[in-house]
Amino acid sequence: MRKFLLPSLIILTSCLLLIRIFYLQVIDETLKLKSENNAIKKKYEYPERGYMYDRKGKLLVANQASYDIMVIPRELKKTDTLEFCQLLNITKEDFIEKIEKAKVYSPRLPSVFMSQLNKSEFAAFQEKIRKYEGFYFQKRSLRDYEVSFGANIFGGITQVNENLVEKNPYYNSGDLIGKQGVEESYEELLRGIKGVKYIQKDKYNREIGSYKNGKFDTIAVQGEDINLTIDAELQKYGEELMINKRGGIVAIEPRTGEILALVTAPSYDPSILVGRQRSKNYTELYHDSIAKPLYDRGLLAEYPPGSPFKILTGLIGLQEGVINENTSFYCNHGFSYGRGRFMKCHAHPPNQQLHNGIYNSCNTYFAQTYMLAINKYNNPAKAVDIWSNHVKSFGLGQYMGYDLPTGKRGKVPDSKTYKKIYPNGGWRSTTIVSNSIGQGEVLMTPIQLANMMATIANEGYYYTPHIIKKIEAHTIDKKFTTRHVTSIDKKHFKPIISGLFDVYNLGTARALKVEGIDICGKTGTAENFAKIGGMRVQLKDHSIFVAFAPKDNPKIAIAVMVENGGFGATIAGPIASLMIEKYLRQKITRLDLEKKILATSLQSEYAKLGGLSEKVKLQIKISDSLSKKKTQTPTIKVKIDSTIEVKKAV
Repeated sequence: MRKFLLPSLIILTSCLLLIRIFYLQVIDETLKLKSENNAIKKKYEYPERGYMYDRKGKLLVANQASYDIMVIPRELKKTDTLEFCQLLNITKEDFIEKIEKAKVYSPRLPSVFMSQLNKSEFAAFQEKIRKYEGFYFQKRSLRDYEVSFGANIFGGITQVNENLVEKNPYYNSGDLIGKQGVEESYEELLRGIKGVKYIQKDKYNREIGSYKNGKFDTIAVQGEDINLTIDAELQKYGEELMINKRGGIVAIEPRTGEILALVTAPSYDPSILVGRQRSKNYTELYHDSIAKPLYDRGLLAEYPPGSPFKILTGLIGLQEGVINENTSFYCNHGFSYGRGRFMKCHAHPPNQQLHNGIYNSCNTYFAQTYMLAINKYNNPAKAVDIWSNHVKSFGLGQYMGYDLPTGKRGKVPDSKTYKKIYPNGGWRSTTIVSNSIGQGEVLMTPIQLANMMATIANEGYYYTPHIIKKIEAHTIDKKFTTRHVTSIDKKHFKPIISGLFDVYNLGTARALKVEGIDICGKTGTAENFAKIGGMRVQLKDHSIFVAFAPKDNPKIAIAVMVENGGFGATIAGPIASLMIEKYLRQKITRLDLEKKILATSLQSEYAKLGGLSEKVKLQIKISDSLSKKKTQTPTIKVKIDSTIEVKKAV
């Protein structure tokens, strides 16, 4: 019996293989479509991308027809290149370069010769295309922007690169794909599904009709329409307020985590990145390394948070039990925390408790609170890690998980940070006390600041910020409806909120009140340093403001960061008040603030940076010359202008 087993297995296996081969080659006709069959040509029908609407249903992004000239190199015949080039306004060198590039991609497959012709360009060339064998038109859909703002939110569409074509079988050469913003995050929903028609050709390469009467053809399916969380009018207003300024504004609805506005400045009209001029315009934006209009400051720019960080210092002090509402510290324009070390503070009454410490923004109060929290534990490394974990529970120092494709973590230092900075040890609370007032090693992005204020407004919890509100026939990712609770007990938020409310009534923002709206806020001024020519240069301070409103049942939380704007109440504060009123009332009563902000330009401040590099080089040269004449190494301080200071050891 055994001697028949092996031959039987071989015969059975062979029969099964033959049956499978017969099925694939004779019965299953789809294999012909998947193979490189020269007798069958694929024609794609590209669907419209899904439309974008704001939270109220206002149309933001639609579509417009566009046409690409496609080329199949092996089908090219003798062409009147002179006439061809004149029609498309290109040179003969351009023509040759594009054909050679197409040959490299594939001699027998279509690739894009020229993309994004508009209707008039298409009409002019359509009459002549029959003369040019090997060329044909491919209709596509480009974006048609109904608004001139929100470029950083929408992102754009661009041609896929060869690497992606190799990795993802859905895409072919010349296909369009979402890049940056919502277009990238929701590409698979927005793009829809391509339709395919299979055309049979004869031995002379002429089209003779549909393959199998269209049995395998598919129709295009339009992309999904989506509603964004953005309030279009608020976004537009925010971008207007930030004209001639640099920075970011982020507004969030506290009870949902929905992003109401995401402003970066400077920005640009999204429509300039559509059509034949897209490449030229993008190049100009990309190479603007000073203003950086393509850089989303709301999501990517990491700044010292300054005084708004005192809110967290106070909450952690309450949670750790090192202060209570009645704890008092004496402040005489600052306090001494070591030999030769003095932290300056503003002019205000000397005795400060938590409530007036907040609305007076007292550096002394929160520095003392921070040091008590660190000194509570015998081991400063353990203490800093406990403090760091409290801060991180507000979503700081980490990628927040929102549904936009770009972002930065910010920085919340821990014991590992200081072990690197001080490898020999010796650091303690006085060494790192600047963390208490949002300087030191702490960095935050504007969206993190806004989320921090949303968490305060909610008295200890937040939802991951997100830009998507509704997609037909789809549910929103549950991570955006999951509540995140901080490590701070709810009872500690009320005294902090009371102090923030009086920032507008008694404190640093009392000139920014909006009648009839109870706003809780905090001013901030953050030191601003930059490295220029290897030198650490101090520039004019950043203006910061965070707020939420109304005090009870908050509907908006906001963070405003204006680079080189000076005091928080000067520029960032008025912008926050105006944005809050715009959202809650859809009108503005503080016309004095609006007029002031719209007229304010910081371009002269930013212009100083352009010539600063040469000035710094000059000061280095002077310093180096002085160093040759001295045996000691004192530090010299050189004032380049009223706001810029350069320090150099010589």
